[in-house]
Amino acid sequence: MPVAPPLTLVDHAAPRSKALTNILLVVAASLMTAGAAQLEIRLPWTPVPLTGQTFAVLLAGAVLGARRAFLAQLLYLAEGAAGLPFFAGGAAGIAKIAGPTGGYLIAFPFAAAITGLLAERGWDRRPIPMFFAMLAGSSVIFAFGLAHLSDFVPKGALLASGLLPFIPGDLLKSLLAAGLFPALWKLVSRLEGRA
Repeated sequence: MPVAPPLTLVDHAAPRSKALTNILLVVAASLMTAGAAQLEIRLPWTPVPLTGQTFAVLLAGAVLGARRAFLAQLLYLAEGAAGLPFFAGGAAGIAKIAGPTGGYLIAFPFAAAITGLLAERGWDRRPIPMFFAMLAGSSVIFAFGLAHLSDFVPKGALLASGLLPFIPGDLLKSLLAAGLFPALWKLVSRLEGRA
């Protein structure tokens, strides 16, 4: 018995995605992440800024699914590493990936893939599972980020520098997605019912 391919919101918008459509989706998601990186608030006690990047990364996962979102974030990293001003605050280059925030950046493809995989399994269709899908992606970012940041900040300052200031924002992003995605799926169901 054939197994139906996993579906995300974008699969309903473009049900028979061709290669060109998938390429455009991947590029668009990388550019969305680059744009969100420019929404930056610097905190005086940490080299890690508050940005919109992580929300864009996790949204890409939920909308595109694991494979496309993973590729989109790899492309984003390649664009920034190649010198495009796509990292937080318009930064660019390999040095940024090797610096204090590099672990967070390297985590993006994996976080997007985890969130995308959970969305493909239907976690984005109900509020509570979607909330936890977003938190799962965030956890990947924090795990990579803190591991790398520990080389740059004193051990006693690690959580204050790389985790604690970001928890309220991540909870808010997860709540927003938990409200938005199930509502979008209800809309899709209604529209499909009318067709």
